[in-house]
Amino acid sequence: MSLDDSELPRTEDEWRVRLSPEEFRVLREAGTERPWTGEYVNTKAPGVYHCRACGLELFSSDTKFDSHCGWPSFDDAIPGRVKEVEDSSLGMTRTEIRCARCDSHLGHVFRGEGFTPKDTRHCVNSVSIRLEPRPAA
Repeated sequence: MSLDDSELPRTEDEWRVRLSPEEFRVLREAGTERPWTGEYVNTKAPGVYHCRACGLELFSSDTKFDSHCGWPSFDDAIPGRVKEVEDSSLGMTRTEIRCARCDSHLGHVFRGEGFTPKDTRHCVNSVSIRLEPRPAA
């Protein structure tokens, strides 16, 4: 279910009511789930991954790959759905990724690692996304 812009919570207190405590910690406070604990780390099912906060389509399962980093990894996002923000919170510069609609934290993007031909790894918290499975053909 995707929320339209008029249905999005306007305050963090409104988000807190809508999300579970763990979802709020990761999505709204830029937390990180522990590696290898997320429900989508090893998922291979076809479908589309949506923002767990607002429902916006973010990643196709066709772009998911095994990076062996402990979090779901995608080498591409659906165009215009993920925004990048500089993050220096741990004393180093990384690139945070957020939902373009609701500004919720998804994870980080890394480039130049050589995992895929696109040379990009969107490292995403499972708790930030929800898979809408595609029926088998």
